Amino acid sequence: MSKTEYPRRKHPRLKQFDYDTNAGYFVTICTYQKQMLLSRITVGRGLAPAVCSLTAVGQIVEAELLSLPTRFPDLVIDHYVIMPNHIHAIFAINAAPAGASPRPTLLDMVCAFKSLCTRRCKQSTNLTHLWQTSFFEHIIRNERDYQNIWQYIENNPSRWAEDQYYSD
Repeated sequence: MSKTEYPRRKHPRLKQFDYDTNAGYFVTICTYQKQMLLSRITVGRGLAPAVCSLTAVGQIVEAELLSLPTRFPDLVIDHYVIMPNHIHAIFAINAAPAGASPRPTLLDMVCAFKSLCTRRCKQSTNLTHLWQTSFFEHIIRNERDYQNIWQYIENNPSRWAEDQYYSD
């Protein structure tokens, strides 16, 4: 018998990076099966900007995202956008050195966020799955990188039809 070869899943995190380090992170989290659950995009005419109108689920997601620094005081949500089937955010972690117990990592924060959102959505809707497994993160390396990411988040609604997560 031949052993079936399955594709190896690429580990999304840098092997030698300490994810509780003070840094900025560009985080993207997608909805389960890229369902359009979080917002609706209305593209502006002329110079009018595109507008994201949050759904009831999107309002829960925004509330949980903005309350995350209450749970993790070393976290700042610097900039974010809630698109129809994903969110982008800049997470800034500025923590004092850890004492006896370890500091929460970026993974801990994202997992808590996803869990809290899912729990609240299950209570108020018939939604069974909210988020896709895992998430994308990029360590912000310098000021130029930060400015590019901030601008990307800001312009994301205007470019919705060209977005890699767009589905009609």
